[in-house]
Amino acid sequence: MTLEIAEFHSPIGTIVLAVRDGTLTALVFAEGWPDRRARLVKRFGDVDLRGAADPAGVSGRLAAYFAGDLGALDAIPVDPGGTPFQRRVWAALRTIPAGETVSYQTLARRIGAPTAVRAVGAANGDNPVGIVVPCHRVIGADGSLTGYAGGIERKRWLLAHERAGTLEQRSLL
Repeated sequence: MTLEIAEFHSPIGTIVLAVRDGTLTALVFAEGWPDRRARLVKRFGDVDLRGAADPAGVSGRLAAYFAGDLGALDAIPVDPGGTPFQRRVWAALRTIPAGETVSYQTLARRIGAPTAVRAVGAANGDNPVGIVVPCHRVIGADGSLTGYAGGIERKRWLLAHERAGTLEQRSLL
C-alpha cells in the first residue's frame, strides 16, 4: 500500500500528513510523526511512503486555513480508522464550527454517551487527523484549555486564529 506523505510548514510548526487513495489518514506535528507512522504501519501493514508536494490538495487547503479561510478544511475527506466509538467522537468533532468550543461533557452528550466523558477525552487524544478533525476545539467544563497532542500553546494559537477569523468574517456581514 502506498501513502503519499507531505510536510507542511505552518505558523505553529511543521506538520506531516499522509494520504491514501485521496483520503487523509494522518496529520500530526513533526515531533509526533514517528509514533503516527508506526500506527499507520500497524493499521495498514507494509506501507510504501512516497513524498508528494500536495497530496489530494491537503497542503493547499492547510495553506488557505492558515491564511484565514477557516472553512478550507471542511471538505477534506478523512479516514482516521479507529474503533466505532472513536469514529463517532471524531465525526462529532467535525461538526464544531471554527471559532467555537465545546466541553468534553457536551461532546459526550452529542454522541449519545453522556457518561463517557473520559472515553471521549481519550478518543480526542488519539485523533490521528489533528486540525482537520478539530480536537483543539474541545475544552474543559470550566472553560480551561486542557490537553492537546500538539501542546497547549498550539491549541491556544489555533483557537485564537479561528476566533479572530470568525470575528473578521462577522464584521464583513
